[in-house]
Amino acid sequence: MTYRILFVCLGNICRSPSAEGVVRAMAEQRGVDVELDSAGTGRWHIGEPPYAPMQAAARARGYDLSELRGRQVSRGDFAAFDLIVAMDGDNLRDLRAMQPKAGGAELRLFTDYAPQAGADEIPDPYYTRDFDGTLDLVEVCARGLLDQL
Repeated sequence: MTYRILFVCLGNICRSPSAEGVVRAMAEQRGVDVELDSAGTGRWHIGEPPYAPMQAAARARGYDLSELRGRQVSRGDFAAFDLIVAMDGDNLRDLRAMQPKAGGAELRLFTDYAPQAGADEIPDPYYTRDFDGTLDLVEVCARGLLDQL
């Protein structure tokens, strides 16, 4: 069975595309069958590639984000995906507000998959400028997520 996962952050230019790229690479290495996408709760960066400094940090670790393009999460995503993973509490709150009454996808925080990390969100490197720190946490969460599939 292919597991369908959507990663969501605010603008879909740093955290969620990084999560998509890291999980894709790790899933391929492990032979895990997943269908992945990423989106933002906001619409500022629709059609844009991930933020250049985020791409550079990811590329330095062997993750290619260059083909990804920003999009906004839609109500249809709740039916199209099995799991929607939010990068922080604000994203999760926005997703819960959008979720249709009929339910659909399970909603979780990415950090739920790495309780040992002691973090309750993936910090936004667009503001913190800590692209490597964000990737460190994304990698830990990605391993935890894949371990649970």
